[in-house]
Amino acid sequence: MKSYELPSLVETPSHENITDLLLQRVSKTPNIALFGVEDTPGIWREVSAQAFLEQVQDLARGFIAAGIKPGDSVAIMSRTRYEWALIDFALWFAGAVSVPIYETSAPAQIEWVLSDSDSVALIVETQDHQDRFDKIKESTPSVKQVWRIDDDSLFKLVDQGKNVSLTELEKARTSRKLDDLSTIIYTSGTTGKPKGCELLHRGFVDLSKNSQLELPQVVKEGNSTLLFLPLAHVYARFISILCVHAGIKVGHQPDTKNVAAGMQSFKPHFLLAVPRVFEKVYNSAEQKAEAGGKGNIFRKAVQVAIDYSRALDSKKGPSIGLKIQHKLFDALVYKKLRAAMGGRVEYAISGGAPLGERLGHFYRAIGLTVLEGYGLTETSAPAMIGRADDAQIGKVGRVLPGCGVKIADDGEILLRGSNVLRGYWKNPEATKASIHDGWFKTGDIGSLDEEGFITITGRKKELIVTAGGKNVAPTALEDPLRASPIIGQAVVIGDQRPFVAALISLDPEMLPVWLGNNGQKSDLSLSQAAKNPIVLAELQRKVDEVNSTVSNAEAIKKFAVVDSELSEESGHLTPSLKIKREVVTRDFAADIDEIYGGALASS
Repeated sequence: MKSYELPSLVETPSHENITDLLLQRVSKTPNIALFGVEDTPGIWREVSAQAFLEQVQDLARGFIAAGIKPGDSVAIMSRTRYEWALIDFALWFAGAVSVPIYETSAPAQIEWVLSDSDSVALIVETQDHQDRFDKIKESTPSVKQVWRIDDDSLFKLVDQGKNVSLTELEKARTSRKLDDLSTIIYTSGTTGKPKGCELLHRGFVDLSKNSQLELPQVVKEGNSTLLFLPLAHVYARFISILCVHAGIKVGHQPDTKNVAAGMQSFKPHFLLAVPRVFEKVYNSAEQKAEAGGKGNIFRKAVQVAIDYSRALDSKKGPSIGLKIQHKLFDALVYKKLRAAMGGRVEYAISGGAPLGERLGHFYRAIGLTVLEGYGLTETSAPAMIGRADDAQIGKVGRVLPGCGVKIADDGEILLRGSNVLRGYWKNPEATKASIHDGWFKTGDIGSLDEEGFITITGRKKELIVTAGGKNVAPTALEDPLRASPIIGQAVVIGDQRPFVAALISLDPEMLPVWLGNNGQKSDLSLSQAAKNPIVLAELQRKVDEVNSTVSNAEAIKKFAVVDSELSEESGHLTPSLKIKREVVTRDFAADIDEIYGGALASS
């Protein structure tokens, strides 16, 4: 199959914008809780739709009083928190364009986004963020004002706006129409300077309305979700807007280390995460069971779960014996895992990378159906997603209504719809190269089946061509390698080389637990562990396991364990956890030379 499209289920009036989603929600259910704010650990204060609207309007009037005009770009640099959503909507009410900056960004990255976007103001969260901006403020003269979230800046803004009339606010709010710019979100910048994606109000509005109609079991009024992914990323940003539209209560957890505690106290109905989160939840549970002497029970429970889920997709369904085992392990294992996630989670939305069949089946069998989605910053987040009543594990679900997908002759995935970016900000060359006849070139390679489900095999630019001429998609090897509890990152190499190899970093969080469970000193440093024979044997076992799924020419013949963590802080990952391959190969050139310096394996 070459293409698949679904017509939009709604027709949005051209005069609307994102702010109308909030106004319509307040009109429908003014007292419904839209947010939960954790003022005290474990205790969540609810913010109603009406209260949120009033706070948004008050802050928007402050922005107008401070000189923010319709069409102005204003940057936001903060962790995921309630104020993020408040500021976002307040800027839209003021007619402004919001520009997210990852809170982990270095001064040079901040400078680029502020300068390129022509931002006239900046909102930071902390003094640390302020200090980073101060280092480059001389290079960003367009930024005239800076406000902070964790001091009294926003309160002063609200006071400043008391003299702005509601009539003036309404004029600013309605100045932006459906096809006007709502936000400029910058790409990860894995292969160069980040590009600013011009996303329109239409994309978020149409996606929100269609998603609610298409995913009624998940996007349901009165449900709740806990957001912990960066709101600077389009993925969490869209969900934030969608929840306002649908009347879903959102809690925010800025520190990923507190997500487990947050889930238990907030008790969300669905989650938004990337595959790495699902891997870590699984690995943590496995290592905890191992430490408690229940490793065999856990592994048996896992196998039963996978067998049970696979049987659900067969004509016969699970056997009586499998049903009995599943019920037994539900009481012994699965119930505890659900409780650890708050006890009410039924669905999760996963994006950013393939989840993998094994984890997909495991989670479905324990009572958490993971719906795999696909989209990019350029498509305002999801263009495709699995349906609660029609998902195929291992594949991405069909396009959302109003979207289309097509496979080019070379296998590249093309997308179109009202959610696709208008273009790249001040970069007509990139726009022309990426959009042709309304179709956006994603850069991803995949296939489309007869039912409209898609299988993604890798990035077009990342394909490795060995010296023997074999094309290898590195993510097909890297994703399953990262499923190991002790592997933090895996970077497959081999372009124009005689064979495929890999650089592997260890997971500093899971490594001590695994070492203790395997009779080793749990306090080994990453450098020491990288040379430990037990660790190396486990890594070789995992590499062999992955190699068994591919041809000999695609198999990893050698690997090297780097003695440091590959992370965003080290400069080797983007904020959305994508690998910066050029940086990795440059920084670990000596390790790569050593891999290929010895006897050459056959390709």
